[in-house]
Amino acid sequence: MEIRNLNKKDFPPLLLEINDPPKSMRIIGELPQTEKYLAVVGSRKYSEYGKVVCEKLIEGLRGYPITIVSGLALGIDSIGHRSALRAGLPTVAIPGSGLSDKVLYPPSHKKLAEEIVESGGAIMTEFEDDCPSYPSNFPQRNRIIAGMSHATLVIEAELQSGTLITSKYAIEYNRDVFTVPHSIFSKTSEGPHMLLRLGATPITQSSDIITALGLNPHEDLFQKRDYSDCSTDEHEVINILNEPLSRDEIIRRLGKPVYVTQTIIATMEIKGIVEEVMGEIHLK
Repeated sequence: MEIRNLNKKDFPPLLLEINDPPKSMRIIGELPQTEKYLAVVGSRKYSEYGKVVCEKLIEGLRGYPITIVSGLALGIDSIGHRSALRAGLPTVAIPGSGLSDKVLYPPSHKKLAEEIVESGGAIMTEFEDDCPSYPSNFPQRNRIIAGMSHATLVIEAELQSGTLITSKYAIEYNRDVFTVPHSIFSKTSEGPHMLLRLGATPITQSSDIITALGLNPHEDLFQKRDYSDCSTDEHEVINILNEPLSRDEIIRRLGKPVYVTQTIIATMEIKGIVEEVMGEIHLK
C-alpha cells in the first residue's frame, strides 16, 4: 500500500480548528468526503453486549453520509471499522504507530487496514512511517480521532482508559459526545455513566445518532416493526419487552408453564423477532 503525504489543505476541516493540529500527516488511501465524521471508540476488553450494540448502531447508519473514525485497535475500535465496512460506510483508521507494514499496530489488523483502504477509506497518522507503537503515541493519536470528528461515540470504557482520553479531547474541542448506557454492575459501564452525568447524549438506537448529528432521517427510520403476523402468545412477550429481560423474568411475568414460555421464546428467536445478548432477551 502506498504511503504519501496528506497536504495540509486536504486535512479534515475540523482537524485544522483544534488548538494543537498535527504539523503533517501520512496517509494510505483516500480521505472520504462525507457530510459527517463519527468517532467510535470503546474498550479493548469489550463484552458481547458492547459488540452487539456497536454492530447494530452502525448498521442503522447505512445509507447516511457518515464516515466512521477509529483507532484500528483491538476491541470496539476494530468492531467499529468492520461494522462500517459491512454497512457500506467509509471508515478511517488512526493507528498509534507509523504506517509502514513492519510497524503498523496492531499487526493482527493489517488485513483489516487493507480492507479499509480497498473500500474507499484511509489509514492516516502524524507519526513517521517506521515509528513503533510507543505507549505515549496513543493519547497523541486520540486527539486526532476526536479533533477530526463531529462527534465521538463511546461504547464501554473503564474510568482509567484511552477511550475517556478521546472523549476528554472531544469535550475540549467543543465536539459532541455520545455514549451508550450499560449495566451498573459492569466495570466498562463506569466510563459511559460518568459521561452521562457530565451531559453526554445517551444513545439507544441509530436514530439517536442521526438526529444528534443534524442529519435528516429517512422516512422509514422511525417505523416500528409489523408484528401483525405474530401469535397471541408472542404478542404477550413483545408487550413486556419494553426493556431487555432475562428468561426467568419473562417466565415470571407471563405466568405460563416454563416449557411453554421457553417454546414461545425459541420460536421468536427462529423468526428473528428476539435475540439473547448477555443473558437478556431483546426485541430485534
